Amino acid sequence: MIVYVVRHGQTDWNAESRFQGQKDIPLNDLGRAQATGNGVALSRIIAQKAADFDFVASPLGRTRHTMELLRAAMGLEPMGYRTDNRLKEVSFGDWEGLTIPELVSHYPERVAARAGAKWDFIPPGDHAESYEILSWRVGAWLNSIDRPTICVSHGGVIRSIFRLVAGTDKDEACQMHVPQDRILKVDPRLGRVDWI
Repeated sequence: MIVYVVRHGQTDWNAESRFQGQKDIPLNDLGRAQATGNGVALSRIIAQKAADFDFVASPLGRTRHTMELLRAAMGLEPMGYRTDNRLKEVSFGDWEGLTIPELVSHYPERVAARAGAKWDFIPPGDHAESYEILSWRVGAWLNSIDRPTICVSHGGVIRSIFRLVAGTDKDEACQMHVPQDRILKVDPRLGRVDWI
């Protein structure tokens, strides 16, 4: 099954390089424009076949808003999608809302530990996750797909898709740039993951 994955549009915390995780930060003006632009691009890609697709988003506000803008730009009813908790961003625990320089000033040894093993590192705090733990959720979601799908999710989820589907090295997966104004085409059967 072909899956098109879109990262939510930019938020102010993205622009400030803050760990966002599962905090519910709204889209900014650029983020809203990115969401609409991705919807226009998807309408060209799938043309009149939208009815064949499942539309699913992370339940966080920034992903839902992105999906609604995307669907409106496709000429579809904005609320005609579902959410799936497995598509939430990785939880950064107590680090959410902070920048790397802020963390270095308070927790230099933890930041160094993360730099040495970013994929497997779990930040401090309740419900914090590593990218590896996130990939278990994402893998379960990928295995549940039963029809062509358009998904709006997060950077960590996309990193997990690269690792799970394309076998991307974990160091590369957690360092890669994940754009908010492009669409990822995923074919799990063929192990293909391509930005379009």
